[in-house]
Amino acid sequence: MNFHEVRFPASLSFGSVGGPERRTDIVTLANGFEERNTPWAHSRRRYDAGLGMRSLDDIEMLISFFEARQGQMFGFLWKDWSDFKSGTANAKVDKSDQLIALGDGVQTRFQLVKTYSSGGFSYVRPIIKPVLGTVKLGLDQDEMREGVDFDVDLARGLVTFADPPPEQVEITAGFEFDVPVRFDTDRIQTSVASFQAGDVPNVPVVEVRV
Repeated sequence: MNFHEVRFPASLSFGSVGGPERRTDIVTLANGFEERNTPWAHSRRRYDAGLGMRSLDDIEMLISFFEARQGQMFGFLWKDWSDFKSGTANAKVDKSDQLIALGDGVQTRFQLVKTYSSGGFSYVRPIIKPVLGTVKLGLDQDEMREGVDFDVDLARGLVTFADPPPEQVEITAGFEFDVPVRFDTDRIQTSVASFQAGDVPNVPVVEVRV
């Protein structure tokens, strides 16, 4: 897998713009009604890293990061400042933020997920890249200890319990997470003169499946 477990400088991604995108196929019928379908089970996120550039030092940092990834060749981690926690943006990570599964007395490995709900409908997003040292797990509100009660696979977002959680016990989790992305271009064009005049480079970044 062409992926580097390295985070894009968070100070540069702070000023970026972007968010989730969906793909919807829409067919308008003869009677005016529509049929809508999507081939994507999960949304994909896009960002523009160029808007986070504030100084020539930032540009130099961007170019170094871009060259080390060989353009689009290698993916990397991205902090989405608008959505990087299991709970709300202003709240501390808590073990009860997200319900990730119910125990069955057999299974020990579970995927971290974040659920987005509105109007009685919801979407469950797999969390693939949790941040080191931020994952908290609970079993029926009892907090578990990482390295003793469970381990975390930071490359795949999987948590593994030392012992299977009992049947029907709620398994909850809190965490911070990154988005796996790559540059969506093999070229970065910069100009010192235009940058000083307020014209920042366009640096597209897109989420990848890993």
